[in-house]
Amino acid sequence: MAGSAKDLQLIELKDTITQLNKLIGEQTELIKTLRSVIEEKSAHEAVLQEQVDLLTKKLFGKSSEKKVISMPGQLNLFDEAETESDGSFPEEETVVKSHTRKKKSTDEERFKGIKVNKIVIPLPEEEQICPECGTQMELIGEEYIRRELIFIPGRCEINEYYSQNYSCPSCKQGLNDREKAVIVKSKSPEGLIGKSFASESAVAFTMYQKYANSIPLYRQEKDWKQYGAEISRTTLANWIIYCSGKYFRPLYEYFHRELLKREFLMADETRIQVLNEPGRKAESQSFMWVFRSGEDNREPIILYSYSPTRNGDHAAEYLKGARGYLECDGYQGYNKVPDVKRCSCWAHIRRYFVDAIPKGKELDYRQPSVQGVRYCDRLFQIEENISRKCIDDYRKAKRTTS
Repeated sequence: MAGSAKDLQLIELKDTITQLNKLIGEQTELIKTLRSVIEEKSAHEAVLQEQVDLLTKKLFGKSSEKKVISMPGQLNLFDEAETESDGSFPEEETVVKSHTRKKKSTDEERFKGIKVNKIVIPLPEEEQICPECGTQMELIGEEYIRRELIFIPGRCEINEYYSQNYSCPSCKQGLNDREKAVIVKSKSPEGLIGKSFASESAVAFTMYQKYANSIPLYRQEKDWKQYGAEISRTTLANWIIYCSGKYFRPLYEYFHRELLKREFLMADETRIQVLNEPGRKAESQSFMWVFRSGEDNREPIILYSYSPTRNGDHAAEYLKGARGYLECDGYQGYNKVPDVKRCSCWAHIRRYFVDAIPKGKELDYRQPSVQGVRYCDRLFQIEENISRKCIDDYRKAKRTTS
């Protein structure tokens, strides 16, 4: 009996141990599962935090992508020679730019091209008598005192055109044999805008004030009134629209044809908001496209084009007939442009590298994103040094070997 009781107790202990081992195994699996869930949650939280940091940086951070190095002399320890080099060929003479202060411009240089009026201040006649002996004094010279910049406000004038009429006196005497007298009128020059009072100078000044000096039409309306001419902003707007279409459109189309002949082209687009556009809400976003020629040491051509959407068909239609290279950002709409080789803009590529840098790792050169930023910075430095040479052969050679 005693042996049987001990056996039963031993069997119960073994069962208890088995149950405990099973429970430990289940608890271990549960712990592993929970740890896996925690790791996944932590990774997801890290991704969300990076997104929050990126959006916060874009919303509230500085717009400049220039990196500020707070430890000069330490981070460029290994690439100091490359950083300080000007990218010139070894056989060329290296010229160190002197850090001299810019020479102060003189009044002759500052006011070059402005009419100079010489004003002589005469000595009163009663003071031209010698105070010692009373003899009439003689002029012996002039002495420079100072110069003043005088501003003469603009003024408005009216040109009234009259034609001269001539008649033949001989034909006038024999008017009974003729139906009407012979009269010849002088031909007057054609007006800029039909029968409008607009002149070339008035319209040119309006356009210059608006697009060069950024003065809106409602302020120009007040200026014209001060000059003595009451011209509404609606009239000024009509001047700009009419003359742009009639006189600038042919010039624009000419430059457009010349742009398509260039080998290197650049393109970009930006959002704008157009008010009172037919068939569209005021909150709708439109796009202004800019197309320009590349850096080929020729006169640059820069043209703007408007479209209500960002559809790449607009760029394809505008650049139809172009051959060569097109430099742009990562927008896929430019893939619709035919017969061109699309090139990425290094400035836009650098932005992606900057956005990919983990928080707090801006100075960690083991990060691929940091290496990408440094690579772009190096390219920009080489290109800046090349641009100083302004020689096509030198530019091509350095771009190939660097």
